[in-house]
Amino acid sequence: MIRIGQYNTLEVVKLVDFGVFLDGGEDFGNILLPKNSVPAGTELGDKLNVFIYFDSNDEIIATTDEPYAKVGDFAKLRVVGVTNIGAFVDWGLSKDLLIPFSEQRRRLEEGQEVVIHVYTDKASGRIVGTTKFNRFLDKTPATYKVGEEVKVIIAEITDLGYKAVVNGKHWGLLFKTESFGKLFIGKELKAYIKEIRPDGKINLSLQKKGKERVDDLADKILTSLERKGGFIPVSDKSSPDEIFQVFRTSKATFKKTIGGLYKKGLIVIEREGIRLNDND
Repeated sequence: MIRIGQYNTLEVVKLVDFGVFLDGGEDFGNILLPKNSVPAGTELGDKLNVFIYFDSNDEIIATTDEPYAKVGDFAKLRVVGVTNIGAFVDWGLSKDLLIPFSEQRRRLEEGQEVVIHVYTDKASGRIVGTTKFNRFLDKTPATYKVGEEVKVIIAEITDLGYKAVVNGKHWGLLFKTESFGKLFIGKELKAYIKEIRPDGKINLSLQKKGKERVDDLADKILTSLERKGGFIPVSDKSSPDEIFQVFRTSKATFKKTIGGLYKKGLIVIEREGIRLNDND
């Protein structure tokens, strides 16, 4: 069965001057793959992995171009135009993706970058985007375990911190006290489940819990020191941003980790940086 807005592997059933036709089955018949998307040497019977969507004439069409997002995905995209029916974003294909006015939490403007969800409108069958996420998230209970690694995309900034979409399925919150480094709307990163509250809400952390987090960072610090000739110009006197740029961690965790390495006699902590302890 053909999946609109997804990749499909389809067989070439006809060669024409302007492209090839692919077998779309009983529901869709033959689907055109335009000439500029046909791989060199394509022959009858070949099976091609193509993305299926609607062209500017609202006809089903195939492409070997890669969209920035598929149906079901959340992604940060740029608004390239606004008309009387809504805003259009560049999603990597020849036809821009429409975000109707009814699907905009706030009016979008040309040049703006925004996180959107791509979905298929049930009424029209067309692929569209939305910035109204609630009806797509938290539809199933969160069954994550505390400490589990997840993929998140920052979607909103609130007074409490950063609202993020977790694994494309749930809302999560990263409190300001748990955040470090440069975070912005649309940033994709890994995070960890800190807590699932009684009401089902998810609290996130950018770091693993406790000892496991420190042990991982300790290994990273020692490996980096060995690769850098035994010295790295970052210490407990460095700024949080400097520490994050080198080790992708908070200053508090960094200080705790190098303190442990110092007590074991593995490093020397200097004002200008940290050094491997080469004293036997």
